[in-house]
Amino acid sequence: MNRLWHKFGPVLTVVVGIFALWYVMAVVLNSNWAYDKAARADVELSFSEMVVDTWSQDKPKLPAPHQVAVEIWNTTAMKSVTSKRSLIFHGWITLSSTLLGFALGAVLGILLAVGIVHNKAMDLSVMPWVIASQTIPILAIAPMIIVVLNAVGVSGLLPKAIISMYLSFFPVVVGMVKGLRAPDAMQLDQMRTWHASKWTTFWALRWPSSVPYLFPSLKIGVAAALVGAIVAELPTGAVRGLGARLLAGSYYGQTIQIWSALLTAAALAAALVMTVGLIERITLKKMGMAQ
Repeated sequence: MNRLWHKFGPVLTVVVGIFALWYVMAVVLNSNWAYDKAARADVELSFSEMVVDTWSQDKPKLPAPHQVAVEIWNTTAMKSVTSKRSLIFHGWITLSSTLLGFALGAVLGILLAVGIVHNKAMDLSVMPWVIASQTIPILAIAPMIIVVLNAVGVSGLLPKAIISMYLSFFPVVVGMVKGLRAPDAMQLDQMRTWHASKWTTFWALRWPSSVPYLFPSLKIGVAAALVGAIVAELPTGAVRGLGARLLAGSYYGQTIQIWSALLTAAALAAALVMTVGLIERITLKKMGMAQ
């Protein structure tokens, strides 16, 4: 029992604290509307009645956790996965562009990192541009990318994936550059003593040394790719995807719908990061770097 508490107790304590604060803030933010309704109806609300009202409003400023949970249940378990009201349907649309963008970003990031490490000109010229690219707000360039690609006949999944790639490649570049440069001078000198070529040094020394740096970067990258996919759905007025659910909820003041889409996106991001973490543990174990 003590072992279970030491393992899960701190996490459960934080979760309970978050939900308690959430319920309190729902009362604080929604109480004015409850009192306004009571005043117009010329009735007086007790504190308990006010609390119940703040946790059951149709369009609250901040929905209570149970309202969001009911909305998620109704739009997942109670809807067909092909229904445009299903969060599973919208989640799959967003996930598709996320995975494609993440794959493109990971490949681009690894290739750039290899070039930066092995080519002095790329190190001096490309790396500053890689860093500078992340100073441009994604909300500013996402509409431009989509409009330009649509103008040349590219639409659908690829434009969203490119925006996901834009956000996800940067952490991979940084992590891989750090990892590929992890071998110390003595190890590199030893490879030169053996007359090993650059590619032999890369595959036998640099690449294995970079793997522990690669996976943490991929975890950040896959989460960033999901953000990019959601952002890409916003400026186009999309009708499919979690971004579309957020957009529709904001148009019609459906805060419960907005929060359900947000929590679904958070759960999807957690699942993606956990999947990368599982692959990391398997890979490092096979390489003898973890038990």
